Amino acid sequence: MRKLIMLVLCALATGCGKEPPPQKSGDDAAFEKALQQQFLDAKPGTVIDIPPGKHALQRVLTLRANGVTVRGAGSDKSVLSFKNQISGPEGMLVYGNDFVIEHLAIEDSKGDGLKINDGTNVTVRDVRVEWTAGPSKDNGAYGIYPVKCKNVLVEDSASIGARDAGIYVGQSQNVVVRRNRAEKNVAGIEIENSIRADVYENTATDNTGGILVFNMPDLTQHGEHARVFKNKVFANNLGNFAAKGTAVASVPAGSGIIVTSNPKVEIFDNDIADNRTANIIVASYFITNFADKKPTEGYDPYPKSIYIHDNRFTGGGDAPDGLDWKALKVSMFGIGGHFPDVLWDGYVDTKSLVDGQYPAEQRICVKNGDVEVLDVDGPNKFANPKVMKDEFHCELPPLAAAELKAP
Repeated sequence: MRKLIMLVLCALATGCGKEPPPQKSGDDAAFEKALQQQFLDAKPGTVIDIPPGKHALQRVLTLRANGVTVRGAGSDKSVLSFKNQISGPEGMLVYGNDFVIEHLAIEDSKGDGLKINDGTNVTVRDVRVEWTAGPSKDNGAYGIYPVKCKNVLVEDSASIGARDAGIYVGQSQNVVVRRNRAEKNVAGIEIENSIRADVYENTATDNTGGILVFNMPDLTQHGEHARVFKNKVFANNLGNFAAKGTAVASVPAGSGIIVTSNPKVEIFDNDIADNRTANIIVASYFITNFADKKPTEGYDPYPKSIYIHDNRFTGGGDAPDGLDWKALKVSMFGIGGHFPDVLWDGYVDTKSLVDGQYPAEQRICVKNGDVEVLDVDGPNKFANPKVMKDEFHCELPPLAAAELKAP
């Protein structure tokens, strides 16, 4: 009887049985109020200091000013935690030129960790964005996310746990991404629809795909000219946890470097190992999950002018993701075999062919010792795959380095 009475009283009580909303301490509330005011009042030359400690914030930090620096004491010391965020999906949202953010961490935002829009001269240095509970479809899509920017430098930073891309630079020009670490994201580092990008001396591991260079339709600019070099891209075998319908949802677990529809890409001097679908994949728009949508006018869905050379490969290709890939591997190379280091989807732009092949400057060239290429015959659903080498044995002129103006 007593238990029944308690249940009745509980049912009548407001909020009984529910966790109360998280309450901020007085210090946290005061810190957030002061920090929000600094972001609102910022003007050219403002330096916003984030002191050491873990600071609980509940609302997005929005900056709309040029010439601002946000600076902490280190990405392991000054931490902005959005674990109990109640307003705004991003952790930090920036609109401004000549922006510098350095030496701090952003954790557990509901949406993107750090998003920078339409900025010129953007520097992200020693910034860690992380979802601390590990990979989850409920994490934010992007960790470090400059979009529609010019002169972008992302260096000595880290992104962990993004359900789309850890470090993503989209629709931007003059980009350098260097000495970063990306892990436990769907895409570790992604350059999408950007022009003149250098990606080097990064480590990408334990992602679904390590480094992606994509050119997608229906965006404000087409991408071209990317150099991917001196990176360590290994053991990117994490199961894909991207939201359905996104571009990266079709990335197979076990992908090292993927080029999709992007022209003028040079991949060289990388250490690429143990990516269990393939160490490198070169693909067209037609093998993505958007293939049923007609590309926009002026968009070239085929990868062209791709130069792969002087990389160091180890392992990989031994346990591809997906039943079709597994069946193809076993049928061609046996249960204990593995794919070659480079896979090509086999889609060809027949309108561009001259005497049965692309003009010299548009070819896919692989000059990497005894590395072979597997044409998976995507147009015919893997009906006639074949291993090739001589057909891809060619050279292209090296691409010029991306150049940044001083921040």
